[in-house]
Amino acid sequence: MHWELAIRQLCRANAATLAVWLDEKDSRYLRLSLILICVGGAMYGAALGSWRGGLQSLYVAIKFPLLLCLTALGNALINSMLAQLLGAPISFRQSLLAVLMSFALLAVILGAFAPVAGFIVLHLPGLGSRGQVLGYDFYILLNVALIMFAGVIANSQLYRLLAHVCKSQIQAKQILTAWLAVNLFLGAQISWNLRPFFGTPRLEVKFLRANPFDGSFYEAIFYIVVNRIGNKNHE
Repeated sequence: MHWELAIRQLCRANAATLAVWLDEKDSRYLRLSLILICVGGAMYGAALGSWRGGLQSLYVAIKFPLLLCLTALGNALINSMLAQLLGAPISFRQSLLAVLMSFALLAVILGAFAPVAGFIVLHLPGLGSRGQVLGYDFYILLNVALIMFAGVIANSQLYRLLAHVCKSQIQAKQILTAWLAVNLFLGAQISWNLRPFFGTPRLEVKFLRANPFDGSFYEAIFYIVVNRIGNKNHE
């Protein structure tokens, strides 16, 4: 396989070309997707954790590709069953490859944004400065926006592939909606278990929190909302 050509084909995301990839019996495109996820994810992860310094940058460079791979694997297991229930001719292997290709495109886009994110870190208020909270909040919002942008691009290309493979656009939309719901639910929880990524200013830099499996992402959001409402009621 010509790797450079294959990467360009993935980035162009031509539905007919990627549909041929799904029908291939060997694992070369699966390996390519995993490599792109690891390289692009590590580049962006290093930039993501750089606000807290070199050690956090190294940790997130390891954890971000791991987050993408674990989410993709979990998605593929569930998505193949959902596709069968919705009547789509998509096997587990095809589901896994489709999700990995989507995540690979996401990782390529985020890897391209890594120098931008790193450049912005150099111009934010540093840890221990008077503006560290403002800098931290801004950096979180910036990276959320970048990840959302990359996710929209990657999933729009995934929809084009599903529309090409499925019987109708309605079926493709149903499958994509179900896949996105699983992606959001599973990805949010795995990111909670693998935290920290940004590195909270008041907490020590660690690869994982001392209690990575305590609680859940959804519990944390619930308590934040309840505390916010409770504080407002007491004002």
